[in-house]
Amino acid sequence: MSGFTAEHFVEECRLALRESNSQQAILELVARAVRNPADIVQALGAPDRAGIQTLHQSDDLTVLNLSWGPGMSLKPHNHEMWAVIGIYGGREENTFYRRTEDRTENGDEQSLRQFGSKELNAGDAVPLGESIIHGVRNPLDKLTCALHVYGGDFFETPRSEWDPETLEERPYSVEDTRRVFEDSNARLEALRRAT
Repeated sequence: MSGFTAEHFVEECRLALRESNSQQAILELVARAVRNPADIVQALGAPDRAGIQTLHQSDDLTVLNLSWGPGMSLKPHNHEMWAVIGIYGGREENTFYRRTEDRTENGDEQSLRQFGSKELNAGDAVPLGESIIHGVRNPLDKLTCALHVYGGDFFETPRSEWDPETLEERPYSVEDTRRVFEDSNARLEALRRAT
């Protein structure tokens, strides 16, 4: 089938779950899709705001069309399931962390330590393991667009986030995440008014 449709992409992902290495099979699907960003935009529309569009949600699979706003950052968080991220417009900077039992100079427990980073550009697709903890940032002054596929129910699985300054762990807050998207949309509107 030529072109991209959400329905066909979701169906291919559902079939890939039957593979012995379903994450690898889905990585191949996402990589193929993001090589043709114009097809994705034609099928899903050109995003004009930061946000999350759910293309599919079930117990074993979530497929999202995600738009990061200019300068938008998400604090360190985990997923508790594998993921595949494919960028079809813009750039995404990932900072990776590991859990640690280290103590700070004043004796406080430090629950995370940064251990690497990876920049994803349009056309890139990468797998993330179940135990990955990462923070995400759009360094550009325009939207970054991506397909995210998760091996589970992204919205119903309990997970954690960490304060970006203290690295204190707490339950993931959907409300805080929504606020980050809305703040990003306000910055985007200000940028548009300034040009």
